[in-house]
Amino acid sequence: MKVKNQFNKKIVHVKCVDFTFDGQGLAKYNNRTIFVPSLLIDEEADVEILYRKKDYDVGHIVKLTKTSKYRINPKCKCATSCGGCSFQNLDYQKELEYKKLIATNTINKIAKLNFKDILIHGMKEPYYYRNKIQIPFGYDKQHRLEYGFYKFKSHDIVPIKECVIEDDCHVKILENISRLMKELHITAYDEDKLTGDIRHVLIRVGKISKEIMVTLVVTNNKFKNKNTFSKALIKACPNITTLLLNINSRKTNVILGEKEEVLYGKGYIEDYLLGVKFRISSKSFYQVNHDQCEVLYKLAFEKANLTKDDTVLDAYCGIGTIGLTSAGFLKKIVGVEIVSDAIKDAKLNAKINNITNASYYCMDASEYMFKEKFDCVFVDPPRKGLDDKFIQSLIKSSPKKIVYISCDVGTLARDLSILKEYYNINSIDFVDMFPRTYHVETVVALSLKK
Repeated sequence: MKVKNQFNKKIVHVKCVDFTFDGQGLAKYNNRTIFVPSLLIDEEADVEILYRKKDYDVGHIVKLTKTSKYRINPKCKCATSCGGCSFQNLDYQKELEYKKLIATNTINKIAKLNFKDILIHGMKEPYYYRNKIQIPFGYDKQHRLEYGFYKFKSHDIVPIKECVIEDDCHVKILENISRLMKELHITAYDEDKLTGDIRHVLIRVGKISKEIMVTLVVTNNKFKNKNTFSKALIKACPNITTLLLNINSRKTNVILGEKEEVLYGKGYIEDYLLGVKFRISSKSFYQVNHDQCEVLYKLAFEKANLTKDDTVLDAYCGIGTIGLTSAGFLKKIVGVEIVSDAIKDAKLNAKINNITNASYYCMDASEYMFKEKFDCVFVDPPRKGLDDKFIQSLIKSSPKKIVYISCDVGTLARDLSILKEYYNINSIDFVDMFPRTYHVETVVALSLKK
């Protein structure tokens, strides 16, 4: 391995030996670890060191000198600059193999288990699946309006006209928003100067219903030409079924603010999961991959071995997607969530579908768990996993079955290391909910030890 100097930049020649958990190539040079995005296992490359940390370096490919047989041409033109995808340049079947290997090793290592060949459920067509799009607007160095996605680990916008993992309805909508902003002198937000009107644009689309919601995230609701802008946008994009203003005047990385105003339409969209209708607002949690979500839920219900005698707790229930799609198999489903707006949506969704064996409560699931006896508990927590209070309540209440759905294999493994003392881990399945990224969803079925 030789080191070259080119324009005072350090260039090293390395071989990729592994992937990190987030899909970066991992190489070694002089006993130092180098993380290199887009470098595949067994590939060799001249790599420029961009910056150094205490324990590792971060670089980017200057020249590939040995190419993997699994490398493909990315479908996206911005695959190497945008921070959204990790595996655009990798054969999809190989991507599934790597994801399965990384996730299996993580679970076995942290939870001290010995699962061998965990099944991963991939997509037939791993593109254009995201039904939720979040796009920042800003200016380049020449103060030209731009929109796109943030560069890897930065807030620099990479201009992108089309994202190949997003529903393609966004292309025309964003083009017209950009055009109208220029024509009507509506400004984009400058996060350094804290000035401007439009910060982000959120687009949600119903996979089955085809309804489209556009949410303009703005610093205030009195920006110039607001009414002219909204009317012109609907005229240019008549497939938009509702248009909202979300007001976020705070200095924050959180995209949505608290206040909203409906500019056009009913203020929400509807879509169907496993035949059940759901009302979706701009703030609703709704899985971004409709088809794989149905795969995930079917797996969860199958692994739970649900019967008409079962009373089930849906902890972290959100707008009720898991509970309401499983209600037909059960005696009773109870959903618990601490977000009051989500509980209102869940109750409404139950009413819309005439589901009478579902009840929803706004409170801490750790406390509600003792109010009645549950045969099975569904948990689908955020990335941080289950907190200690919830785990202890789960152990004390001792439901016969638990189905743990996780979007973070690390925190899942941590929680399983505790639960395995009281529960048998009967099965683990991976679902590729986010193809071309490093994320993977997991379904674990547990049964109470006798």
